[in-house]
Amino acid sequence: MDTHNISNLYDLPPLEWDAARTQLRDATAQGGGGPDRWTWWVTTVNADGSPHTNPVGALWHDDAVWFVTGPHTRRGHNLDRDTRVTAAFSAPELDLVVEGRAERVTDPAQVAALVKVYNDQGWPCTTDESGIGLDAPFMAASAGKAPWFLYRVAATSAHAVSTVEPGGATRWTF
Repeated sequence: MDTHNISNLYDLPPLEWDAARTQLRDATAQGGGGPDRWTWWVTTVNADGSPHTNPVGALWHDDAVWFVTGPHTRRGHNLDRDTRVTAAFSAPELDLVVEGRAERVTDPAQVAALVKVYNDQGWPCTTDESGIGLDAPFMAASAGKAPWFLYRVAATSAHAVSTVEPGGATRWTF
């Protein structure tokens, strides 16, 4: 991992990736809606090269961003064509953007493991008969009809800005 301090203007030390990971893990453990709900913003690439950004109920789990989308959504079509994504998140002590490629998860065991994580955090989803499609009694209206598919984004780079004193800004390349 390469760490690049982008806080040179104020001579601040670089942020620590392990601390950022802890923030992501703890802050994305959602317990439902309301004021304690945290939102990720996932950006995919439209056919014309322009960005397409949506709020999603993503998770930080096992050092990756995980999210669900329907196959007939613009995000789903974009990912079929171009897997590049950014995922942005505002945690209690930092704002962070993860860059990488979204991989559709087709291993039923891995899908089942993430279904358990989602269930533990308050979203009662299940797998369909294929073992890789998800269904639930509720989902964002923009997701389209079930089944929805799970995607994993392994970070190729990330950058963060601290929102607490003393501050700082850092970019990591993996």
